[in-house]
Amino acid sequence: MRPFPLFVFLLLGFPLIELYLLIELGTLIGALPTVALVVGTALLGAYLLRYQGLNNYRRMQQSLARGEVPAQEMIEGVVILLGAVLLLIPGPITDVLGVLCLIPPLRRRIVAFWLRRLVVEVRMSGRGPGAPGGRVIEGDSRDIPHDRES
Repeated sequence: MRPFPLFVFLLLGFPLIELYLLIELGTLIGALPTVALVVGTALLGAYLLRYQGLNNYRRMQQSLARGEVPAQEMIEGVVILLGAVLLLIPGPITDVLGVLCLIPPLRRRIVAFWLRRLVVEVRMSGRGPGAPGGRVIEGDSRDIPHDRES
């Protein structure tokens, strides 16, 4: 897909769809409940960002303490932030996407899928360790005494 039409849709079309759905929701349940729902989802997003963000940070610290790379936790942190931002944006579509990003089992499966795909892409491109056709550069090293360094 070409990037320009997608950019135009995201910039103009998507907010119009969100606005239309908010207006329809307002006519269905009333203006005040709709405003309360928008404010409630924004507050929920802020709360979940703090709560799940802190839990994710603790898991990241535990992984580091075990000597592991916290790749899963780092990407989960990005997804948590994205979910909270989506909940802060008024609109039913962004709210649903935000909630989906903040459901821990679903989020972990999405992140695990991304990580597996990323590893496959790196190996296929020949840029990662163990990549087929990867270049190995051999060499020697020697210590230079401090008094001879320039």
